Amino acid sequence: MIKFKHLAATLLLACALPTAALAHEGNHVVKLATTTSTDNSGLLAYLLPTFEKETGYEVQVIATGTGKALRHGRNGDVDVVMTHAPAAEAKFVSDGFGREPRQLMANDFVVLGPKDDPAGIRDAANVVEAFAKIAETKTPFVSRGDESGTHMKELAIWEKAEVTPDFTGYAAIGQGMGPAMLTASEMGAYVLADRGTYLAFMDKLNLDVVYEGDKTLLNPYQVILISEQKYPDLNHEGAQAFSDWLVSDEGQTMINSFRINGMPLFKATYQQ
Repeated sequence: MIKFKHLAATLLLACALPTAALAHEGNHVVKLATTTSTDNSGLLAYLLPTFEKETGYEVQVIATGTGKALRHGRNGDVDVVMTHAPAAEAKFVSDGFGREPRQLMANDFVVLGPKDDPAGIRDAANVVEAFAKIAETKTPFVSRGDESGTHMKELAIWEKAEVTPDFTGYAAIGQGMGPAMLTASEMGAYVLADRGTYLAFMDKLNLDVVYEGDKTLLNPYQVILISEQKYPDLNHEGAQAFSDWLVSDEGQTMINSFRINGMPLFKATYQQ
């Protein structure tokens, strides 16, 4: 009798589990390559437990610069990527490595610097002028130097300013957003940062937002699946479930509700 009760309980539990949780017994791990900003800001720690609880998948995260994240996708090392460099993402898809790109969310970049703003960029007409002033005054500037989306944005601004970033005081450290901001804070330097990670770190920094608001500084994120044709053995089912959840009403609502000190870090942007 006891055995039958246990069997009945097991059957009831199986019936109660979501279909997604039962459909992937062979591969419950989803490998995600994403930017350090989604990790350092705390967004992934906020989102992933809900997705994992609802679906039974486990998301393994590789947090790195966008360039390296997309290389992981090209190499078939991961099932899905979440990045923020539109031109690089478009090439990733057009080259046949990515599929089903979805606009996921956005925030913006800000220029952080010492409170006294030694290069005088607060009143710059645009971010290109702000960068030009930093170079002209040879004020210290910390670059991530890591092929991240933030680094790509920074280099694009220097190019528009017609500045080769090799002036005295320019330091490329080859590290993520958190270390770059901390280094700039210690040096009394300027640094380009995504607002989300800045808000997560602001209590640790002796830096102010000294320039913001230029439309050039918009920072959109996409979630992109990896080509099934190139890499048929990846966990495409799990990657699809993750992408679908991120752009679902629940996922988008959670992105909008993620806050630090009452301030939103990202704005959900998916539109069907």
